[in-house]
Amino acid sequence: MKLKQLTIMAMLASSVAISAAGNPFLNYKQWKTPHGTYPFNEICNAHYMPAFEEGIKQGLAEVDAIANNPAAPTYANTIEALESAGELLSVVAGCFYNLASAETNDSIQAIQVQLSPMMSEYSASIRLNEKLFQRIKTVYDGRGKLKLNKEQQKLLEDTYESFANNGANLSPEDKQKYRELSAKLSMLTMTFGQNVLKATNAWSMLITREEDLAGLNDDTKAMLKANAEAKGLNGWLLNLKATTVTPVLKDCDNRDIRRELYMAYNTRCIGGEFDNTQIIIDIANTRLELAKLFDKDCYADKSLYKTMAENKENVYRLLDQLRDNYMPAAREEVKELQEYATQQGFYTTLQPWDFSYYSKKLKNDKYAISDDIVRPYFELEAVKQGVFGLAKRLYGITFKENKNIQVYNPEVTAYEVFDEKGKFLAVYYADFHPRDGKRGGAWMNDFQPQYVKGKKDHRPHIVNVMNFTRPTADKPALFTYDEVRTFLHEFGHALHGMLTRCQYSSLSGTNVPRDFVELPSQFNENFIDEKEFLDTFAKHYKTGEAMPQELIDKIKRSSNFHAAYACARQLSFGYLDMKWHTLTEPFAVPADLTAEEAVIRFGDDAMAQVQVLPTVPGTQMETAFTHIFSGGYAAGYYAYKWSELLDADAFSVFKQAQAKNGSIFDKKAAALFRKHILERGGTEKAADLYRRFRGGEPTINALLERDGIKVIEVK
Repeated sequence: MKLKQLTIMAMLASSVAISAAGNPFLNYKQWKTPHGTYPFNEICNAHYMPAFEEGIKQGLAEVDAIANNPAAPTYANTIEALESAGELLSVVAGCFYNLASAETNDSIQAIQVQLSPMMSEYSASIRLNEKLFQRIKTVYDGRGKLKLNKEQQKLLEDTYESFANNGANLSPEDKQKYRELSAKLSMLTMTFGQNVLKATNAWSMLITREEDLAGLNDDTKAMLKANAEAKGLNGWLLNLKATTVTPVLKDCDNRDIRRELYMAYNTRCIGGEFDNTQIIIDIANTRLELAKLFDKDCYADKSLYKTMAENKENVYRLLDQLRDNYMPAAREEVKELQEYATQQGFYTTLQPWDFSYYSKKLKNDKYAISDDIVRPYFELEAVKQGVFGLAKRLYGITFKENKNIQVYNPEVTAYEVFDEKGKFLAVYYADFHPRDGKRGGAWMNDFQPQYVKGKKDHRPHIVNVMNFTRPTADKPALFTYDEVRTFLHEFGHALHGMLTRCQYSSLSGTNVPRDFVELPSQFNENFIDEKEFLDTFAKHYKTGEAMPQELIDKIKRSSNFHAAYACARQLSFGYLDMKWHTLTEPFAVPADLTAEEAVIRFGDDAMAQVQVLPTVPGTQMETAFTHIFSGGYAAGYYAYKWSELLDADAFSVFKQAQAKNGSIFDKKAAALFRKHILERGGTEKAADLYRRFRGGEPTINALLERDGIKVIEVK
């Protein structure tokens, strides 16, 4: 992809002057909104580019003043000053990039394309500022004589390493190369993500005969009918959003429809208008070229140095250890399911579009439990009450809706969050349902991070964005078990963001290594299998009756159903990620293959050792694998399993307390988790924070025990 080379000065010279009075971003210090929240009602797309341009201009001027300060470099006038630079740009970016994921449109996507090289150039102009780096290096080299607390030491260390690992020590020629590669990579990853969203939104299939939807429950069919009506069509409209894909693959009796949906989902961005195959190759090769600039053999070597894993050898050690322990059980699970399907009259080999369908039936036969049985007890408002109530029981915090806080879409709800003493703690935005302008999946982010400036603690503004089942004309939104789990997961991230108490925004909240950031979220998931938690909110939406003890027992017994298969699936993603990012030579398409064929074969080879279902020719999930090709998980997808090991080990502390005092809501354990994990952000090494909470090193034993896995090998 050819990139137009732009300079900061040229871009600023071409910008159109805009009155501060007409652009809310340029008046952000005068906002009269509650807690300084974004005045979304006043913001329009035309405001973004002028505000970004002014933010870049101010940011560069502030950095230039630090670099050319005639006073001797100190921690305050260099490190802390740099931490505070670019405030306007942070305000604009905090709004724009959140909406680019949750409320995008053609205009925002066009701005992204224009903005990508600008932001890359801005970042490079700072990271490659030689005068600035020399001041940072002077402070860093004299750190032994400075009287800094742990958080200050961490900020100094992170600042120096950030510059060093972003080209500050490179030769002038390599610095220019770094600029070019960074701009190229930024454009490639942005285009990848946009292609996935466009391809997801572009596909649909209209069903005109209701009998073809046999097996689907009334709620799902009502949703599909609403999809069709929204497009002015008669019938039931399938799309590639998770709220459609998941129930259809689980419930639809029509195997041809399941297959067509599966194929559409798993061939997104393979060929056609939104092809990502060559983009994947270009991303991987650009990342490798960046790594080579730093004398690293592969991108993983450059990427992993700040993680708990530290290097690719430790990542592969974890993946291999999990593979060795889980794969025998995963193969047995698939064998059992194949035998079950045969008993049901299915006389061929199970394919991927058959697995969820027969898995649900087997689970229902074994435990007499299914999403249809559970969903009436998981009404949206009740689930919110349960999730918010869990936070109150553990940490004493409460949530109060505030309709005076403006939101970016009418479906979003804004809350004020208060601590156990009634003191304001955070703003929390909840965005639950899918829209065309929202990318798939679920995530947490901040509109404003937490930081302390002077004597003022600027509290965070946190958002959870999800894609859960919508209400229908005659029923409220009823969640599946997995959707409740996902909510708990993302809310765990939100707690990490809301409870943080740090000095600096770059160290607060979820600004931790990516193989540590999933600990609070995955830890929070554990409560869904606890009767004591379910008893607090799981009531039938019609009758108000509590979830029966028998059903809770079934949920508990079924919690490990196909756990080994789920682990194998996650491992396949981890191996795929690592194979792309441990390349030591540029990926080249063999002469006898197309780019599409080469990418698919590469992915199939990477995942082969943990495949337990047949590989379907022509499909590969990597062309829509946004986590590693347009998100922050390049050479880091293993972090989910790394964090799972941690979360099982951490939750074992609560289970031990429950065995002693009879309650899973153990205040002492929660206080330790809050103090050492949720409040401290990235102010210390993650391993040190975890040891302080746990009193020792984590082991894999709690994870294996929780998943009901017989130990094959634990090294």
